[in-house]
Amino acid sequence: MSADDDAGVPPPPGSRGRGGRRRQEILDVAAAAFATRGYHGASLAEIADEVGISAPAILHHFRTKEGLLTALLHARDAEDVADDAGAAHRPHGLAYLDHLVDTVARNVARPGITQLYAVLSAESVTDGHPAQQWFRDRYVGLRALVERALEEALDRGEVPVGTDVEQTAAAIVAVMDGLQVQWLLDPDRVDMVAVTRRTIDALLAALAPPPAERA
Repeated sequence: MSADDDAGVPPPPGSRGRGGRRRQEILDVAAAAFATRGYHGASLAEIADEVGISAPAILHHFRTKEGLLTALLHARDAEDVADDAGAAHRPHGLAYLDHLVDTVARNVARPGITQLYAVLSAESVTDGHPAQQWFRDRYVGLRALVERALEEALDRGEVPVGTDVEQTAAAIVAVMDGLQVQWLLDPDRVDMVAVTRRTIDALLAALAPPPAERA
């Protein structure tokens, strides 16, 4: 993904009018196309046809297919930021893990975005995928947030000294993302919220010292 691809950066707040509405319509159609057929499987021609414009018209807004993907990922980030209270007001310590369960519940209510994320994150491990760096950075950031919450929990005495915050954080992120795939494939049998809660509780219980040590 090109860092200097201005076409992939969302327009500034306040950008309105016909062009802004068309741009959003392209993003919505592209999100559905990438979610169902993947980045490489969905063509600009198909997306343009569904929007009712030509492929060159899409390039007028996004310059390249890669720029379109970049804009989608920025839009997903913007939606997450809008849904959250913001870093300054985020829960701390183990309360942040409860916040993660709430995030899973939010994802259940927006299956299209959840599917888009699951498809693109899996595709991103392939050589040369334009979203690879974005997802690498995303996972680094997610793990860092959970690690920080666990370090806060350590400082507060909510988890025992010696807790491996890096491994525990990686396990929590892995469970959340892995469950998305199972839920997308079988939503009637996989309760993402309940399983996430159960897994986090089990991980925290495993961190507690054995009864003899507590005594």
